[in-house]
Amino acid sequence: MSTFTEETRLRAREIIARYPADRSRSALLPLLHLVQSEEGYVSPAGVEFCAEVLGLNKAQVGAVATFYTMYKRKPTGEYLVSVCTNTMCDVLGGQKVYDALAEHLGVGHEETTADGKITLEHAECLAACDYGPVMTVNYDFFDNVEPQGALDVVEELRAGGRPMPTRGARLCTLKEMAVQLAGFADERDGAVADGGPGEPSLRGLRLAEQHGVSVPGFDPKTPIRSKAEADRAAAEAKAKAEAAKPAPAPEPAKAAEPAKAAEPVKPEAATGSTAPDVKAPDAKSPQVRTAETRQPDAATAVPDAPGTKIPVDGPPPVPRDAQAAEAAGTAANPPAGDGKPAGDAAGAQERNLKEAEAGTGADGADPADANGSGVRK
Repeated sequence: MSTFTEETRLRAREIIARYPADRSRSALLPLLHLVQSEEGYVSPAGVEFCAEVLGLNKAQVGAVATFYTMYKRKPTGEYLVSVCTNTMCDVLGGQKVYDALAEHLGVGHEETTADGKITLEHAECLAACDYGPVMTVNYDFFDNVEPQGALDVVEELRAGGRPMPTRGARLCTLKEMAVQLAGFADERDGAVADGGPGEPSLRGLRLAEQHGVSVPGFDPKTPIRSKAEADRAAAEAKAKAEAAKPAPAPEPAKAAEPAKAAEPVKPEAATGSTAPDVKAPDAKSPQVRTAETRQPDAATAVPDAPGTKIPVDGPPPVPRDAQAAEAAGTAANPPAGDGKPAGDAAGAQERNLKEAEAGTGADGADPADANGSGVRK
């Protein structure tokens, strides 16, 4: 069980204080980076520490720590070397770079060299396709790498050097990077003064300058206004627009009224319905339409469209043949006594069995001559 330093505990309280009192759980992500900055990975002790300071249980913390790949669950080297082997980088040679590193270092995916310096990993995508194949060291980019160039980088790291990334700040160890990811500044002298954007990132800007493409009236030095200032400016602009509107033209003299058009035929006259008209379907909520469809009555049109003819009260329907047949069948098959189902009479069963053994039907005819023509069915 690790005992975290007092500095880590002070930083933990500082992180939690950044969030509202009833939202302290939001501090979990930076806290996981914080414990990783001390141990080099998120250990069971780190999970317990985060749960303790946030009032969570360890299962809740562990669920988050195992979801994100940046939280390492086993000891990791000083330098995490990630090689992108996704589609674009793979086509450009990313897998060759990874294979060369794996063979040279004698480790595989998420394995660490014996000296504890390098941990190697596949990366699904490092979001730098225009620089592929790419490799990162503690999330700082080395662009357009080749197998030999990647080997030179890791050898310099193992020798104690810190090669300069293609873009971004100078390299730091994984623990130092975790402190920054927890929300604390890199205090090294000139730590963020190095590096710069790569040419592919500036390609769009170069094309815009070449072809004279720009945003009309855009001034990059324009200060960002507060909401109150923006609302006030919008109100002034609206008032000016209203004032600039021309006065309305006088209305022309009214012409003689045209003859009245024929009144439209009412729906009930066209359909013969005596039911009151209803609103169109789109004038009703889905809940109302569903309720009316499921429980229609004489006052509700179903389907609910204007002019729908609704059945009116009348004489009950005449029983159909099926109803008569059902009644006859019920009368011919009264329920049996002593709890047996209808038709389960012992006499009928014995008679059927004897007829089956004799090979004759109930009327004494040979079942092979079922239609009386001597043709066996």
